[in-house]
Amino acid sequence: MLTAKAGAPAFLTALAALLVLLALLSLGVGPAPLSPPRVALALLGGGSEIERTIVLEIRAPRALLAILIGASLGLSGAALQGLLRNPLAAPSLFGAPQAAAFGAVCVISLGLADVLSFALPFAAIAGAFLSVLLLVLVAGRDASLLLLILAGLAVSALAGAATALAMNLAPNPFAALEIAFWLLGSLEDRSFRHVLMTLPFVVVGAAILLWNGSAFRALTLGEDVAQSVGVSVSRLRLVVILAVAMGVGASVAAAGSIGFIGLVAPHLMRPFVKYDPQRLLVPSALAGACILLAADIFVRIIPSSSDIKVGVITTIIGVPFFLLLIARERRALGRSLG
Repeated sequence: MLTAKAGAPAFLTALAALLVLLALLSLGVGPAPLSPPRVALALLGGGSEIERTIVLEIRAPRALLAILIGASLGLSGAALQGLLRNPLAAPSLFGAPQAAAFGAVCVISLGLADVLSFALPFAAIAGAFLSVLLLVLVAGRDASLLLLILAGLAVSALAGAATALAMNLAPNPFAALEIAFWLLGSLEDRSFRHVLMTLPFVVVGAAILLWNGSAFRALTLGEDVAQSVGVSVSRLRLVVILAVAMGVGASVAAAGSIGFIGLVAPHLMRPFVKYDPQRLLVPSALAGACILLAADIFVRIIPSSSDIKVGVITTIIGVPFFLLLIARERRALGRSLG
């Protein structure tokens, strides 16, 4: 296994290489499969016109969105875990994707914007911001694992009920059906318009989280110690919530609800960085992008009459992983008490 100090550059290089490989596979997988050489040729402007259209106009936006959204969710999960000093903190457990979906569904069902409008990410970001802010206010700064989970379930249930109400108030049944399928989370039929709609929010949110990485390391020693070295904990909390909301909200606006990547990616990467919350950020982003790319490839190779939603796959993977983490935390707590 690579160590956190000597092996970090090689480890990040390996993650980046895996990401490139998965991206090339994503460009070649589909109803019209293309070999890696044909994909590379099409990217360079060669090959037939049909191949260039498939790679550059149909599959490239899908792959880019998978990278952006997966990286944003992985980074957001690592940042929330560093902020709350809790390994089970993640946007999906706090109801952020559900609340972001509610914000987006509201503007769609009320006819204020369509799925390609730039008003959509703003509405989703507002919903995600309110959900995470509400959870932090309700649970408090020193919340236990149980309290965080209960508060997250409450926020998720409230956002889900509000979304269902918005769907019931949709102007016609076709709009409600479109919203229902969109909420399942999918990268199907996405265009560069979706990429442009997501990119600025994801980049700004990621930059904010990475800029505050050293504060997460200081927080591991406690809030009093962090404040003694110049970290404004209250400001950090607000900034991180805003950055997470930007990334999650923009992601939901483009692809619907895709859960558990923010939980799985940091846990997979944590042993490689010696549990350092600052060094965890970039690997979590790369791992999140790899996970979503792999899930999107998987849904396209499953025999099916229609495209399976990628959000369904990430949830099927994430829920058992979450239960396993809870069991591990319970055993660790039992050993410490014993």
